Amino acid sequence: MAHKAGFVNILGNPNVGKSTLLNALMGEKISSVTRKAQTTRHRIMGIMTGDDYQIVYSDTPGLLKPHYRLHKAMMNAALGAIEDADVILYLVEAGEKNPDLEVINKINESQVPVLLLFNKVDTAAEGVMEETKALWFPLFTKAEALPLSALHGLNVRLVFDKILETLPEHEPYYPDDQISDKPERFFVAEMIRERILLQYKDEVPYSVELEVTSFKEDVDITRIEVTIYVARESQKAIILGNKGTAIKNLGIESRKLIERFLETHVFLGLTVKVSKDWRDSEQALKQFGYES
Repeated sequence: MAHKAGFVNILGNPNVGKSTLLNALMGEKISSVTRKAQTTRHRIMGIMTGDDYQIVYSDTPGLLKPHYRLHKAMMNAALGAIEDADVILYLVEAGEKNPDLEVINKINESQVPVLLLFNKVDTAAEGVMEETKALWFPLFTKAEALPLSALHGLNVRLVFDKILETLPEHEPYYPDDQISDKPERFFVAEMIRERILLQYKDEVPYSVELEVTSFKEDVDITRIEVTIYVARESQKAIILGNKGTAIKNLGIESRKLIERFLETHVFLGLTVKVSKDWRDSEQALKQFGYES
């Protein structure tokens, strides 16, 4: 039997469940999942290898109107996913309106096969999914539409089967035992950022970036130091909390996640620094791993 391999890139607006879908397809948590928009800032690849296939999933940042250099870098990552895709999964939430016609036109011009996935079908009010499909489906020139619940696994296996049908014949791109293109320290930072998104008020998380400054593995413990960057002194005070209670709680909850991920004891040190306007600083964005 011929071996199949290719890149399957997940696109859609923020907060439509792209990371949830990636994790469901992979069968394990690769990408951060919260209810807040802009959870995914970097393009994250999940690599799934079988006996006769390798699927390289790519969860891209949500499609949004750029307000900072950060947003522009995120959009560039998302649009770049169109160019190297063998299959595009375009995720639309039930009831979602205002499609980005510029992005959809780029997809149509690329001639890449599209699975147009209408998410949260299990919670949509009667008639809403039909209205959503009637708005979105005609915009794509080469798409197959499927209802989906990424959170509850409805039709996830069907999506997987459709991907396998569509993938080209090709040898694997990555070793059989590799599950992502990102190193462990990247996922450590993502786990902490996810906890920040869940723990703090709306105005703070979107001004936060993290940098793993030290990652040392000993025999029975891994020692990790992380710097949390915020844009203003007032945000630093919020992250720290009264007498340091907030950051202590953040450290405890983050350490639990990281220990499960690394399968070892972890010492986690958190430091908070102010980096004014880092979201508009080309130098800072490069430091944090964003491509301009």
